[in-house]
Amino acid sequence: MKTKVLTFWTLVLSGVLLLAAADVAAQGGATLNSHKSVIGPQNHYLADGADALVNGHTKKGVELTERGLKVAQGSFERKAALSNLCAGYLMINKPKQALEACNEVLEIDPEFWRAYNNRALVYLELARYEESQADVQRGKELRPRSKNLKLTEAKLLDATNPVEPTVMIDERRSTAEDAVEGDGDDSL
Repeated sequence: MKTKVLTFWTLVLSGVLLLAAADVAAQGGATLNSHKSVIGPQNHYLADGADALVNGHTKKGVELTERGLKVAQGSFERKAALSNLCAGYLMINKPKQALEACNEVLEIDPEFWRAYNNRALVYLELARYEESQADVQRGKELRPRSKNLKLTEAKLLDATNPVEPTVMIDERRSTAEDAVEGDGDDSL
């Protein structure tokens, strides 16, 4: 359960960061030679889809992001949509579709470190640990200080080499101890 929750937030964070960058690019879309101003994201389906994913409305988020992908303009919006779909599909337990979306992102841009992180999480969910490790390593080559990749690597290590607890706390109590504590004297 913990892995699924952490996976969810890691993927969502990756998608949100990508979409935030898309929003900045869209808002700053006017050039010095242009008299037009762009206010807000150009692809509202992608923005609304990312918001829905972040707020836990995963099915709605996936649907909106799929619509956004259909009207995506340029490789940046396409990468944002596919990256968010990768996260969304994984959140609604469709890892094979998530893998397809991640692979498509990497076809567009083989240097896109977030897609390696997301795909590593998909491979982790599919118990394809060697492929997950390879994607983490490739992502770290591209973005060595990424906290997301470090979290993904930690999840991979937890899955492949779990730490066994070395201290066990025995909380059982004897009836003799209960009798001493329960003598009826509540004074300090």
